[in-house]
Amino acid sequence: MSKRAIILLKVLVHLLCLAPLAWLLHFYTSGALALNADPVNYITHFTGDWTLYTLFASLAITPIRRLATSLGFLIRFRRLIGLYAFFYATLHLATYIFLFSGYDITTALTGLHAGHPSALVTQWKLIWPGMVEDVLKRRFIQVGLFAWLLLLALACTSPAFIMRAMGGKNWQRLHRLVYLAAIAGVVHYWWLVKKGNNAPWKVTAILTLLLLARVAYTAMKRLKKPIPIPARPSSV
Repeated sequence: MSKRAIILLKVLVHLLCLAPLAWLLHFYTSGALALNADPVNYITHFTGDWTLYTLFASLAITPIRRLATSLGFLIRFRRLIGLYAFFYATLHLATYIFLFSGYDITTALTGLHAGHPSALVTQWKLIWPGMVEDVLKRRFIQVGLFAWLLLLALACTSPAFIMRAMGGKNWQRLHRLVYLAAIAGVVHYWWLVKKGNNAPWKVTAILTLLLLARVAYTAMKRLKKPIPIPARPSSV
């Protein structure tokens, strides 16, 4: 595939990954979001859903290229899509901090414009005790924060120069944690919704297929690995 085609595809991937955010902004500016029964809850679920969708899209690239060698070029976009998963996960976390937890953005920005940058910290100090209590009390927040921290580690180590510094094998071992992050994300979803809400089943099924594909490939790789034959003792 030519360099020009790769660039065009990369632009397309950026546009596709940013499309959900663009739609959410349009939903907000059009006033439609305000008509929702619970706008904050809507944003929370929206950003959480797209965290999982982009994360699954990133994970799906490996089995797809193994099944269809002609699609091997997709590997070039796996890291990019994974970074968008972290981007939406960060928006999801920011929704909790700045909307759900009561951080008064208007007051903080007003203070900042008035020449009082400490207003940003003041608002943070006001919500911090409640957030800590919330994290300690609610397990879905704990596992969600754990998933975000894993994605943070993967995002920070995604640049090529860090991969070279870590060494290929060490980098690969670390980035296998993306599967743990995906599992934690789905668990976070299950623990977040109310009992009887089966919405997480869809993402659970997708993740199960991705994990099975990973396990199947690993098993086949081990079966194909030649078994060393011990040397026969030389006859005297």
